[in-house]
Amino acid sequence: MLAIRLQRTGRSGHAQFRVIVQDSRFSPKRGRVTAYLGSYDPHTKTTMLDKEKAADYLSHGAQPSDKVAQLLKSEGVKLPDWVKLSTQKNKRAIRNPEKLRRNRPAGTEAPAPEAAEEASAEQPSVDATEAVVSTDVPVEEAKAIEEAATEVQKTEEPAETSSAKEPKEQA
Repeated sequence: MLAIRLQRTGRSGHAQFRVIVQDSRFSPKRGRVTAYLGSYDPHTKTTMLDKEKAADYLSHGAQPSDKVAQLLKSEGVKLPDWVKLSTQKNKRAIRNPEKLRRNRPAGTEAPAPEAAEEASAEQPSVDATEAVVSTDVPVEEAKAIEEAATEVQKTEEPAETSSAKEPKEQA
């Protein structure tokens, strides 16, 4: 099967392309080329194509690559119905779409900074031990967990470093 694709030419950092027809099993870099249809310069966006040859190869079943199909369409070559043009241009998947503002439900707006300060002043601060209590646990178990946490806090005293208080011994 024949493929119409781009073959890179030009020096490094300044690519230019030839539009070629070749067997799809060969590499565009080193494979045998059936026909040269023209050239494309991506820096100046100039395209020179032999439109009659391109239309002839397309009518005989040559498969154009995505970029070549776009170039042929922009040059006015009629593409067969089976040629599909890609509509997405370098679309990446969004990592966390639920975090986007446009995907939030209408009623849930982020509180204003002043409202957040007022809300934090009204509520007492919560530490990690109280966060465990706030889960769905029966009341008796919650009280037992809270008492255990307060006992642990009372028994724990700040660790004093021995090197800070005692002078170093010299031998």
